[in-house]
Amino acid sequence: MTRLAPNTYVTFCRGMSLPALTAVFAEEGRPVTDGGEASGWAWVTHDAYSASDGVSAWQLACHITGYRYADRGEGPDPVETVFLASTPACTCEHGQNYMIPHCDDHPFQFVHSHGGFERTIFNIGGRRESRRSGDLLVRELLDAGIIGRDTPAYEVDPGFNADGALTTRIIADHFGLPSPPLLGPDDPSV
Repeated sequence: MTRLAPNTYVTFCRGMSLPALTAVFAEEGRPVTDGGEASGWAWVTHDAYSASDGVSAWQLACHITGYRYADRGEGPDPVETVFLASTPACTCEHGQNYMIPHCDDHPFQFVHSHGGFERTIFNIGGRRESRRSGDLLVRELLDAGIIGRDTPAYEVDPGFNADGALTTRIIADHFGLPSPPLLGPDDPSV
C-alpha cells in the first residue's frame, strides 16, 4: 500500500519545473520542506501545520494550473496538479460536504486540478471517497470495491481501506506519480 508521511501536504505538478514550483510556493508564504522531480512530475512537500498568511496549500495547487502562473509552465500542455494531504479528514460540521471548503486545518485530502479548476475532490479512507466532486477515478474506485452499492470488502473487514492507503495507491498509479514522497510497503515509516 502507499501513503504519505503523517501531517504532510504534497503537490505534484506536471508542466512546471521544480525551481518554478518551489518559487510559487515560497512567494505565497508556503515554505517547501522537500521536493524533487521524477516521471515527468515535480513535487514539493509542506508541513501541514506550518502557519501561512497566504492562500491555502490545496487552493494554491489549483491556482498554479490557471492563468496567473501560465508563464511559468514549460511545454505546450497546460499545467496539471495533484494535491494530497495526510491530515485527518475534517470532522467539522460542514466537513462531510464535498463542495463546501473545509477548515484550514483539514483540506480536502485529494484534489486534481487542471486549467485553473479543481476537477476532482474527495477525502481518502473510511468510505469518504463516495462523497466527492468529479468523476475521475470512479472506475478504479468501483473496481477496488471502495465505492459503489456493492462493496463486500467493508462487510468482511470493517477496517477495509480505513487509512486510505489503497485509494492513495490508485491515485498514484492513475497519474504515474513518483514514489518519493509517497511511502511504500517497504518503508520503515509505514
